[in-house]
Amino acid sequence: MKRHLLLASLIFCNFAAAEPEKIFNGTGLEGWKLQGAAYWTAADGVLTGESDDKKQNSVLWTEKSYKDFTVELEFRFSGDVDSGIFLRHENEQIQIGTSRSLKRDMTASPYIGSKRGYPQEAAGVKDLLKIGEWNKMKIVAKGKTYTVTLNDKQVIEYVSDTAKESGPLGLQVHPGVKMKIEFRGVTVEPL
Repeated sequence: MKRHLLLASLIFCNFAAAEPEKIFNGTGLEGWKLQGAAYWTAADGVLTGESDDKKQNSVLWTEKSYKDFTVELEFRFSGDVDSGIFLRHENEQIQIGTSRSLKRDMTASPYIGSKRGYPQEAAGVKDLLKIGEWNKMKIVAKGKTYTVTLNDKQVIEYVSDTAKESGPLGLQVHPGVKMKIEFRGVTVEPL
């Protein structure tokens, strides 16, 4: 009988889903490393990236690397903002806000640096995005496929031929724009 219970426990553990990991603790920048200007602060459960008049680049990278994962977070901004979430390296990003090159909002669309642009645009974002309010974003990165959900509606599935196998996640304050973006509830669940 004990052997059956042990076997059942082992099987259950192998099939149980991994719990999402909070990668922002709500009060500090532990678990993150800064690249560029020191534009990031943490307080009261909110991670804020806010540039100054120098308008420099600033990326906050996770210290951990991830392979296949789901990242979920909430973000809020108003006005001109150019931000995003880097996936495993600086070449691949899911955009938040206005594209500097296209001069229009490209939220939830993949920006691929080596392709110098947006190979595919997210659908229906204009009707889903709540400017000045909290928005929910979920990104599933499985192999070379990125699936993005904005405010509970899937807006894009993109297959990248330049995706890396693993790497850190990054949050960006784009150079050349004075901006402020806020994040909260940032979690990652390995797949």
